[in-house]
Amino acid sequence: MKHQIKKPLILVTNDDGINAPGIRTLIRIMRTLGEVVVVAPDRPRSAQSHSITVSSPLRLKLIEEADGYREYSCNGTPVDCVKLGTKIVLRGNPDLLVSGINHGSNASINVLYSGTMAAVIEGSIDMIPSVGFSLNDYSAKAIFDHAEEHIRQIALKVLRRGLPKGVSLNVNIPKISEQPIQGVQVCRQARGTWVEEFDERIDPRGQDYYWITGVFSKADNAEGTDIRAMENNYIAVVPMQFDFTAADAIKLIGEFDFEPKKVNNKEHQPARTING
Repeated sequence: MKHQIKKPLILVTNDDGINAPGIRTLIRIMRTLGEVVVVAPDRPRSAQSHSITVSSPLRLKLIEEADGYREYSCNGTPVDCVKLGTKIVLRGNPDLLVSGINHGSNASINVLYSGTMAAVIEGSIDMIPSVGFSLNDYSAKAIFDHAEEHIRQIALKVLRRGLPKGVSLNVNIPKISEQPIQGVQVCRQARGTWVEEFDERIDPRGQDYYWITGVFSKADNAEGTDIRAMENNYIAVVPMQFDFTAADAIKLIGEFDFEPKKVNNKEHQPARTING
């Protein structure tokens, strides 16, 4: 009698919402690799970073159930979706967590604001091999066809080989162009920043309010960075970790004198006054 090969279990989420074209593409790709459970926000939750919901109840809604497939929407953030997916829906960890495909780049400093990547980092905290996929195209009609086989191969390699504990992958994909994707580069996060501006307005009641806008400033597109890789039409793969410790600075900061100075109390006693 032949033994049935167990398919890997894959948890899928995103931050653009459960109906976004990016996650629909990612679901379809993952279903070729294993059993899939989707837990994704019921509406767009971009730029939520690692926020969680603590002031209102979380709810799950079963959208679809089929052989080897379940899909839920959640009223919470991407990180809420991962927590509910592992602790409530699966009652355990999947073999792989994937997030995306995000509409827009999460290269460079964008990773700090990204709900897509926060879900991935949450997975890596639980020691789940986790990968975030983002396309450098913000359009709701973005095309993912040129990257599908690359996404499949990256997920397959992680399933087969795993990732170091606490490490996840931030995968950024160039938008479709006349030039085919040149390959995949493993690289570092480029240095960059957002230069914020505020559109200042006044509401009908005379109260000030503001819309945040801004421009991404590339301070670094050197060789070996995710920004440079995408500029040259490569898929950029950056290994990430949730430990923010600046290990190189421990010795330097350790040399700071943080001890409070001893004070001579006599020198700081208030002067006495004589009444009468």
